[in-house]
Amino acid sequence: MIVRKLLDQLKSKEFRDYLMSTHFWGPVANWGIPLAALADTQKHPSFISGKMTLALCGYSLMFMRFAWRVQPRNLLLFACHFTNECAQLTQGARFINYHYIQGGDKQDHKK
Repeated sequence: MIVRKLLDQLKSKEFRDYLMSTHFWGPVANWGIPLAALADTQKHPSFISGKMTLALCGYSLMFMRFAWRVQPRNLLLFACHFTNECAQLTQGARFINYHYIQGGDKQDHKK
């Protein structure tokens, strides 16, 4: 019963229209940003740009608000920017820890 309803919904004209809209493809294309940020969490923190991380935090916050306020709500876009916000906050914490708590710049210059 539930599977049948799901299949019927996937075959509907509304769903096909959604798949052909910018409401779907915009967020799909945007997923490259958080995926790159998540991959960057495995790199050495000396490569993190504090200014870019801060800019991307602001960018994702603004687009999370936009995705929530636009009608109909774009939850796929919201999820994309929520993921990016979390990844950027992680990178920001790594940046602060490396440069200001551990004194990473001083360690690098001694080598």
